[in-house]
Amino acid sequence: MVRRHELTDAQWRKIELLLPVGGRPGGQWAEHRKVINGVLFRARTGVPWPDLPERYGPWQTVYERHRRWSADGTWQRILAELQIEADATDPDDALARGLERGWAVNIDSTSCRAHQHAAGARHRPPDDFPEKRGGARVEAEGREALGCSRGGLTTKIHLLADDRARPLTWQTTPGQRGDSRMLPPVLSGLRIGRGGPGRPRCRPDRVRGDKAYSSRGNRAYLRRRGIKATIAEPDDQRDNRRRRGRAGGRPPAFDTAQYRQRNAVERCVSKWKQFRAVATRFDKRDYLFNGTLTVAAIAIWLRDTVQEPSETT
Repeated sequence: MVRRHELTDAQWRKIELLLPVGGRPGGQWAEHRKVINGVLFRARTGVPWPDLPERYGPWQTVYERHRRWSADGTWQRILAELQIEADATDPDDALARGLERGWAVNIDSTSCRAHQHAAGARHRPPDDFPEKRGGARVEAEGREALGCSRGGLTTKIHLLADDRARPLTWQTTPGQRGDSRMLPPVLSGLRIGRGGPGRPRCRPDRVRGDKAYSSRGNRAYLRRRGIKATIAEPDDQRDNRRRRGRAGGRPPAFDTAQYRQRNAVERCVSKWKQFRAVATRFDKRDYLFNGTLTVAAIAIWLRDTVQEPSETT
């Protein structure tokens, strides 16, 4: 019987072959499906690890598997494979929405309040994390991507989403970090592999963003890469350009029909924050929180791409 927040049979078949085989030298992994269901349950409900239901086995096993796969990139590889398969099969419905054909992405950020359990991580240089314990990890700028903003101790997630409200790539920063300067690094992390030969897709045809991303630097960066920008212009920038007359230059191109599609990234954030361990950060380490984000992203992609068999009456 499939319980709430657990993988269905169809979803399990989708990722079963993507999971690592074997285990530690001289040992075997505990049952993958049961452990992954435990990780999903914790991500969805936000319960402390020791409070996991007994049906998922020892909580130490579930936590250790999540910690190890967050460190060595297993969760990220599973998500990348799901994106590769979806990229090869998703129909191009841009024309159906009355838009031009092309690959468009949407950028935005969201803040996650950090629980008091997320604070207090000891500062360690990367050399303190040996490869045999899950891989070397470089500490994020801003001490584990935690910072004080108006909302208190927060982490900010800067993300790209496709037009089906699915997360593509993201970066975590301290909560006080501004949005505008994060457009180039987030966009440079976009790499969607191909099922066959060919380079990964890393240059979308269009980027949509709100007023926070409107700057000359960002528009010049997109122009150099040959990417169309649909970014709203703030009133102060518009007034300043008009005040300067001819010296202010021409107004940037803005497609209203395209901008209406930017809500996909906000719907993606809404899906993500249905997972309480995403809406509130409980993980001390940034790499663990990114692992939790990836687990939630995997669940979103599975929910969108896996067609459940219809019940026959």
